[in-house]
Amino acid sequence: MNFQQLRFVREAVRRNLNLTEVANTLFTSQSGVSKQIKDLEDELGIDIFVRRGKRLTGLTEPGKAVHQLIERMLLDAENMRRVARQFADEDTGHLVVATTHTQARYALPKVVREFTQEFPKVQLALRQGNPRQIAQMLIDGDADIAISTEALDRFADIVTFPCYSWHHVVVVPKHHPLVGRANVSLEEVAEYPVITYDRDFTGRSHIDESFARAGVLPDVVLTAIDADVIKTYVELGMGVGIVAAMAHDPKRDTELVALDSQHLFEGSTTRVGLRKGAFMRAFAYRFIEMFAPHLSESDIAGQLREAA
Repeated sequence: MNFQQLRFVREAVRRNLNLTEVANTLFTSQSGVSKQIKDLEDELGIDIFVRRGKRLTGLTEPGKAVHQLIERMLLDAENMRRVARQFADEDTGHLVVATTHTQARYALPKVVREFTQEFPKVQLALRQGNPRQIAQMLIDGDADIAISTEALDRFADIVTFPCYSWHHVVVVPKHHPLVGRANVSLEEVAEYPVITYDRDFTGRSHIDESFARAGVLPDVVLTAIDADVIKTYVELGMGVGIVAAMAHDPKRDTELVALDSQHLFEGSTTRVGLRKGAFMRAFAYRFIEMFAPHLSESDIAGQLREAA
């Protein structure tokens, strides 16, 4: 038994049993992947995978148990490497943060600047995706930290911590009829075409729920994952926009006005997610603390231990 065989099994599950993708990901041949998996099965005396001819079609019952152990073993191996790096050179390394466009564009810039100044030898990478992609990057070990408003707390392998709460705002061109109107209602907003986020992005579910509770059906004419795109089309007069409050900057968005609309939508909470059982290096804890000062290393580490 060797780690390469364990990686082949893990990757086969991750790649939906497509051995061609496994081989491409791990820079080897498909026949090599098949042989290594079969050698491991022969050594263990069980079939890990169900087969139809040469194709893998699923995990056997013992295979499911073996797969869980393999995930644990490979995670522990990575943790050992991280522990060694932590004590060998605590201020050098890599940190990968998976997040959405909104967080990367509006919430993280000051944190990233402060972090790179404090840890100039740490290579920081921001990887953007939708909430489910972000969660999967974290689970697969392709990211150290995940930051998102949606989805993270739906995965059993992820421990989440609330960072900050925020609301959506309605943005309109500065000469729009709604400008200056007090206590704007959802019914009034729905009189105009609506431009907002794609589903599963940036609290979109709270927007939909607010309209549904009010018994109002908005005419959503355009959706995007990027608040800057939404604001661009609002400026063109295509409709009213609904964006995260942090995405509206009066100094930059001089052609737009944000209406007092906090009363219209339920608040959203942005969370930071960490993989259960993962060893976190000191600079990773520091990044989280910069982003959410109320989250201390001791509190995070304690909750990670309880969840393991």
